[in-house]
Amino acid sequence: MSQGKETIVSYLTSIPAWYLATVEETSEGAKPHVRPFSFAMMQDGDIQFCTATTKDCYREMAANPFVELTAWKPGAGWVIMRGKVNLTDTADAATREEGFKHMVALGETWESADDPALTFFTIDEAEAWICDIDGSWNPVEL
Repeated sequence: MSQGKETIVSYLTSIPAWYLATVEETSEGAKPHVRPFSFAMMQDGDIQFCTATTKDCYREMAANPFVELTAWKPGAGWVIMRGKVNLTDTADAATREEGFKHMVALGETWESADDPALTFFTIDEAEAWICDIDGSWNPVEL
């Protein structure tokens, strides 16, 4: 298991929300679309994220898989991770249950952890950094 991936998950789960940018195709061309996320979990050496197949972000990631996430934690700098989304849902039962409980706690409504709209994704070809106010970008080996 990658210690770098564990570092990213630890960072993301230590704050209330972080932000994921996707590419949205509009009548004016490609535009960035940023929204808050808050679920990240390690499974089999990969970071699992969850969303719904009914959401704009899922449609945007299906059309253009390039994403970037960022988060800031006072006293710990900020994290940046970018790569290419893999929408193949490989979440096991434990990850699905944790994602389901997390989303329900946010106020979303799901039938169960096996709701077909609840989906999990990973980020392939990822690069990550922990950045500081001094301008340093410290690579995280993923």
